[in-house]
Amino acid sequence: MAVDTTFGSDNHSGVHPAVLEAIAAANRGPAVAYGLDGHTEATLEKFRAHFGKSVDVYMVFNGTGANVISISTLARSFQAVICSEHAHINADECGAPESATGCKLLTVHAADGKLTPEMIARHLQGRLDQHRVQPALVSITQASELGTVYSAGEVKAIAEFCHGHDLFLHMDGARLCNAAAALGLGLGAISGDLGVDILSFGGTKNGLLMGEAVVSFRPELSRDTIFIRKQKMQLASKMRFIAAQFSAFFTDDLWLENARHANRMAQLLAEKVKSIPAVKIVQPVQANAVFASLPRAARDKLLEKYFFYTWDEEKCEVRWMCSFNTTEKQVGDFAAAIAASCK
Repeated sequence: MAVDTTFGSDNHSGVHPAVLEAIAAANRGPAVAYGLDGHTEATLEKFRAHFGKSVDVYMVFNGTGANVISISTLARSFQAVICSEHAHINADECGAPESATGCKLLTVHAADGKLTPEMIARHLQGRLDQHRVQPALVSITQASELGTVYSAGEVKAIAEFCHGHDLFLHMDGARLCNAAAALGLGLGAISGDLGVDILSFGGTKNGLLMGEAVVSFRPELSRDTIFIRKQKMQLASKMRFIAAQFSAFFTDDLWLENARHANRMAQLLAEKVKSIPAVKIVQPVQANAVFASLPRAARDKLLEKYFFYTWDEEKCEVRWMCSFNTTEKQVGDFAAAIAASCK
């Protein structure tokens, strides 16, 4: 679908110019393949500066790959992952986590997209029963698929519950940068420092061409991850071009600048549409997403010009996403179009 402006996903945005420049710079001359190059080693040090000196980092192509590798690192095929029904691993990865790992996903209804220890506990009955899958880890998404953000205290409480019940904690951080910007905290401060065992860290949704990373905060658990990455077809031969992107990402806090801007545009959009009587914002606007309901006829009219996703067809709830390069004019024009469609 060809559209001039999209509020469908932060995946629809282009690549930040600084990232493109970094890719071009890394293209000068040869480099040893499979991550054994200077670009990659320098970038790994930048990861460690944000997430901790002892972390293991495995750069990969995409988020689905990062999630599959994270699960494969911590769980065996007869085990299970507890997650929200909205989790990307459950709703938007075409069954890849279950197919590629053999693990079953045990889902929890979470109206705001966020798990709590009480929700997790419901799936712990039947442990040691040889007829049932055995929960091995919990997966939470930060920011969540509904645009909500876990507080540091909420993540810490989940981590403590998990570790007290012989569970690992995985964080899908495809939008971790947006969550960090919303909370005003560092990347490690809202993940490993709180007890997260392994993280899928995202860059594609925040200005990279492609590239995610698996960050293990417990290297003793990830000794085999280097082999899992290869087996799951996520080892890049020309790793330097993924590494160069993350190097630019971490330079002068570009990741934070991009995330703050995207979050600010979502807040601006929410502010502009909340006065439209027919529009109801249905989730707190904490990161770079606005979830709203509106009349079906208005939604259909808007879709003639703009691309966005309907999240719940029955309720006519939609998701509007902002990106690092969304402009105030685009937000203003979109809000005006929403108001006009509701008349």
